[in-house]
This record gives sequence, C-alpha cells and structure tokens, in this order.
Amino acid sequence: MSLINRKKNRLVPEPALRRMPCYLSYLKLAQRDGHKYISSTLIARDMGVDPTQVTKDLSYTSIVGKTRVGYEVDALIEVLEDFLGFTVVDEAYLFGVGSLGKALLHDYGLKQFGLKIVAAFDVDPEVVGKTIEGVEIYHYDELDRMKDNGVKIGILTVPVDKTQEVSDRMVESGIQGIWNFTPVNIKVKEGVTVQNTSLYAHLAVMFNRMKANS
Repeated sequence: MSLINRKKNRLVPEPALRRMPCYLSYLKLAQRDGHKYISSTLIARDMGVDPTQVTKDLSYTSIVGKTRVGYEVDALIEVLEDFLGFTVVDEAYLFGVGSLGKALLHDYGLKQFGLKIVAAFDVDPEVVGKTIEGVEIYHYDELDRMKDNGVKIGILTVPVDKTQEVSDRMVESGIQGIWNFTPVNIKVKEGVTVQNTSLYAHLAVMFNRMKANS
C-alpha cells in the first residue's frame, strides 16, 4: 500500500472500511458477468445500502463516477484493491491450529485479500510437524527462532485461557498487528493494532435479531 493511501486510510471511518471489501467482492462478480460500468444506485440496491452512503464510501478513494454512466468496473476494482492494501500480500503467522485455525489454513481467499499465512504454531503433538496447504506447523517454542523473519501480523485462534499469554509472546516476538478470533479482549502495548473478530459475538447478534423478527 502506498504512503498516500495509508494516510487516507487513517481518515476513513471504520464502518466505511468494513463495507469496502464487500463492494470489491460485488464488483468482481459484476466484472465476471461482463459489466463495464456500474452505478452507485445499482450497488446500493443489490447490497442493501443507501446510494449516498455508497458514493460517500467510494469518495474516500478519490475515484469519481461518470454522470449517467457510473463507475468503470475495472478501474474501481483496481483502485479499491490498492486503497485497501490488497495488491501487496503481507505475510502472517497463525497461532493455534484447532478447527478454526485449520479452516483459515484452507481459506484460499485470504491471499486474494492481501494476507498469506507462512507458518503456524501450536503445542499439540498431533499437529506439530505437519504441513497443511503448504504451511508448516511448528511448536510454539520455536517462535523465538523465527522472530527475525520480518513477519508483523499474527492470527490468534488459541483457547481462551491462553489468549493473553500468547498475545504477549506475539508482541515480544515483533508482531505489530493481531487478528484476534477469540472472545477475549486482549491487552497490548501502544503501537500494536488489534482487530477483534469474535464469531461468538456475531452469533449472539444473529440469535437476538432472529428472536426480535419472530
């Protein structure tokens, strides 16, 4: 990602950043279907978003649509991928190779969105030493030996009672960004970025909304 785009991203509200990958996936489907241009109105209709919101979100990338025509699909895809940092693949370590960790190792879509898992760590002798989708699984104690490899992103899928301990070790080893899939609110030092993605929290929201709708 360019320095200019990194500066832009600091000014973009988080809800807009969350919507942008959804726009990108939608546009790639439109591209596959042969669409050359697409309007914010059509994007909004198909994605259940207000048209003015779509226009405002896309304006953060500085791209401008054409009157009565809309956005050029190929150009908008290219701009969004660059803006979101998906054109450069960042390497990551995975911590915890349970069911969720294994699912992430099998997720081919991560690389399309700029993330490549290059090694995984666990303590379970049943998985240590094995290779899943080309990713070797190391014993957790080998992290110190590999901390100088320049990997700055860590994906956290360990058991709840080990979450803080492992995150502390990750930061000590040089990890600067943690994608946390556990329901634990981890504490990190200033300068380390944490993105929480709690499956259980989203499940609770879905259940609550289902009850409200019934």
